[in-house]
Formats: sequence, C-alpha cells, structure tokens
Amino acid sequence: MTLLVAGFAILSVFEQAATRAQDATAVVSAATQHPAEAPFIAENDAAMNKMMKGMDVKPTGDIDADFAAMMIPHHQGAIDMALSELRYGKNEQLRRIAQEIIVEQQQEINAMHLALGQPLPPDAPAPTQVFSNQVTSGQVTSSQSPTTMPDHAMSGHAAMPHDGMSMMPMK
Repeated sequence: MTLLVAGFAILSVFEQAATRAQDATAVVSAATQHPAEAPFIAENDAAMNKMMKGMDVKPTGDIDADFAAMMIPHHQGAIDMALSELRYGKNEQLRRIAQEIIVEQQQEINAMHLALGQPLPPDAPAPTQVFSNQVTSGQVTSSQSPTTMPDHAMSGHAAMPHDGMSMMPMK
C-alpha cells in the first residue's frame, strides 16, 4: 500500500512538472505571436507563478490559518496582475476595475492578517500612488506615461488601502 501511495506521489510530481513546462511554452508562444504584449505577458506569468507557489500551503491543522495562508498570495496575485493592467492596458473600464482590485484585495489581505491576530505590513504608499506622486512632484517627465514608467515606480506591494479615487491618473 505504501509503495502504491509513493508511486502516485511521484506521478503527481511528474504531472506538475509537465504542466509547468507546457505553461512556459504557452507563454513564450504567446509573447512570440504578440511581441507588443511580451512585457505584459511576462509580468502576468511571473505573478501567476508566484501566486501558485504561495498558495501551495501544507495543512497545519488550523483551518483558518491555512485558509488565510492560501488566500493572501491569491489576493496578492490579483494585485500584481491588476498592476500589469495599469501599466499596459488601454481600456478605461478595465483600468478602473484594476484600480478597484488593488484597493479591495489589499483591504482583504489586511483583514485576514487582523482576523488571525497578525501584524499588518508596514505603511507604504499604494503602488499606484508612487507613480502619481512622482508626476505631481516633477520627477517624471511628460513623455513617461503609466504604461512606460520604470519598473521601480510601482514596486513594493505592501500598500495600505485608501479611497481609490487618488490613484494613478487615467489615460
């Protein structure tokens, strides 16, 4: 019986590796077919991989802690993908939805930490506020738009929620 269980475990590992290889091939193929989307595709792929790895939680016996441990990286993945939409997307409705996702998902991450008695991440500007503040302080030239801003302009995702109205200017 133990040998059978070990066999299934090994098979599962090989299946997961094959799925990851297929996913990587699909990402390269999509970036090749749509070169203008390559940065967006790469960011989203990185966000998905980070999220899936973070959600792979071993049960601790505490259902609530296990739930939060899986959901926090899930929500952070949504935030990371929404940031990519703000960097590269052009549809005004989808960009507004992405802004709302960032605020709402961060609020839920904070609520999960609080529900478990965990400290909140340190205060930091929302990722979308960093760029907005650089524009108003003159640190960003008019030729830089939210879709061409430097990668460091939106780094640091431990943001505290805010009203959602003072975020990155819409295109």
